[in-house]
Amino acid sequence: MPVFDQRGQKVTYQYNAAGDINFGNVQNRADLISELEKLKDEISKAGEAEVIDAEIVTDAQYQIQKAIDQAKKSEPSRKSILDHLGEAKEFMKGVVEAGGIVTGIVKAIELVQQLF
Repeated sequence: MPVFDQRGQKVTYQYNAAGDINFGNVQNRADLISELEKLKDEISKAGEAEVIDAEIVTDAQYQIQKAIDQAKKSEPSRKSILDHLGEAKEFMKGVVEAGGIVTGIVKAIELVQQLF
């Protein structure tokens, strides 16, 4: 059995939603909203772990919340949702540890294009 010497290593926050966030199972608008809420929570966790700057967390969460609010409307604006998710992606883009979060946002953008 291989043995790995991990002394001196420092592990920081890594995006790992442990199967909780799954954009692959989204079938409708309600599913998408639910997954966006989970994604917003994951950004919070990354902020609490001090891996993502608090200002970036605030900005990204705000944009995702705006997308959620728009998606909940009786006649949502696809363009508005895409704009908000695109902004959230831009805020997160430079954070290496948040690569999985960015991937989630990209998947959400693809789903918005299909569902709206």
